[in-house]
Amino acid sequence: MQVYIIRHTSVDVAPGTCYGQTDVPLKETFPQEAAVVADKLKGITFDEVFVSPLTRCVRLATYCGYPDAIREKRIIETDFGEWEMKRFDQMTDPRVQLWYNDYINTRATGGESYADQYIRVSKFLDELRTKDYKRVALFCHGGVLMCTKVYFKACTIEEAFGNLPSYGEIFVGEF
Repeated sequence: MQVYIIRHTSVDVAPGTCYGQTDVPLKETFPQEAAVVADKLKGITFDEVFVSPLTRCVRLATYCGYPDAIREKRIIETDFGEWEMKRFDQMTDPRVQLWYNDYINTRATGGESYADQYIRVSKFLDELRTKDYKRVALFCHGGVLMCTKVYFKACTIEEAFGNLPSYGEIFVGEF
């Protein structure tokens, strides 16, 4: 089975802002960015399409021709808890430095760690691999895309944040 993991397009959020699971708006360039993604997917058929329930992913899936994609909470972005919508350089929470030192295992205050997200995404992928699909698409987030790269052994968990995907990036994994 081929799994196409598609990151949403650019968000209209100040750089350095921790937005995670907050339902943030997309930039005005959405139509142009979405057209590039749609063009890359042109001619590819999917047995099933899944989408994070956040608007930035649903809009891209809809634009690409999948308005009825299955909403899947396990492919939502990292829950940054109390850090949501705060700028990293302005946070006073002492856990931020702990997270910088070990983002894999340190949970955001009131949120989850990268390991938590990886487990969540991996369980979804483990379930997906039991299905009789040839090709599926996941419209989701940068953190999820990094998790899938680790899952499909395109990088290690320690290398994940060094492989932050671009907006609109598509990664293809295969079981």
